[in-house]
Amino acid sequence: MANLLVVGDATVDQMYFVDAVPEPGGEITATRSILEPGGAGGTLATALARLGHDVRIATRVGTGPFSELALANVRAAGVSGDLIQVDDDRQTSSVTILVTPDTQRTMVTAIGASRELDARTLTEATFEGLDGLVMSAYSLVGGPQRDYAVKALEMAAAAGATTFVDMGTGAVNALKGRLIGLVRKVDHLLLNEKELFALTGTTSISEAVSGLAEQGIDHLVVKVGEMGSIVITPERSELVDPYEIDGVVDTTGAGDYYTAAFAHATVLGYDLLEAAAFGNVAGAWNTTEIGAQRRDLDAATLRREARALASEGA
Repeated sequence: MANLLVVGDATVDQMYFVDAVPEPGGEITATRSILEPGGAGGTLATALARLGHDVRIATRVGTGPFSELALANVRAAGVSGDLIQVDDDRQTSSVTILVTPDTQRTMVTAIGASRELDARTLTEATFEGLDGLVMSAYSLVGGPQRDYAVKALEMAAAAGATTFVDMGTGAVNALKGRLIGLVRKVDHLLLNEKELFALTGTTSISEAVSGLAEQGIDHLVVKVGEMGSIVITPERSELVDPYEIDGVVDTTGAGDYYTAAFAHATVLGYDLLEAAAFGNVAGAWNTTEIGAQRRDLDAATLRREARALASEGA
């Protein structure tokens, strides 16, 4: 297995299942509410460790019960905590999520300690023997955390590690065109259709891809929901069929599971189309459990299902 570093937030997701999102000034009663470990960084690290990799996470949390919950699955999965920073003055980041019966999510994020991740702790030794860096683009939004993320991308590339960045709607909306310059040299950029259009200001996948290629970004994976995902390189652009699954209850963390499985397969040497199949399977599996990190991942089962999916589309 591989030596991987994840850079991204570890948060607490406060999930409320509601019949509808209330009007401004209104009030509703949730049918169910739970607290779950979340955050793109925490979810990526947990998923990759469950797949058998040696994983470290670079994140910053506060103190108290929220920090313990945010890191509960990270620690249980065996992720190394040597790069976790603790902030005595700020709360652990959290996300309030309203989930409607059609599984649509409305989110309110409290940034907290995550944005203060201190880059002064990064050294060349951090990247010795590193096979891959997997990053959430939320780390690039601002504050000291952006300095950390930019420096980590540069140092990982210099160390010969493969780099992956998962975009995230909030990051794209916050940075828009500025994000392109920050991720231009990334080996694999992953985003969904909505994020692609927001990033490029277009409404056509082909137009968006062409525009990014002109700016030096030509290795993309575009997640297109129920249609699967599209692998785009200078040599090809191919749709990888979706993994059909019943019983979708919550889409929180599905995109992160996709990215983790894609990175998992890529660093192990699988073809990019096969890697996308890994992502389609893992992302679909994630939707059958409530919460970003509840679905366990078995590497052998994932490999079997992904290879079957890839062979069906061949």
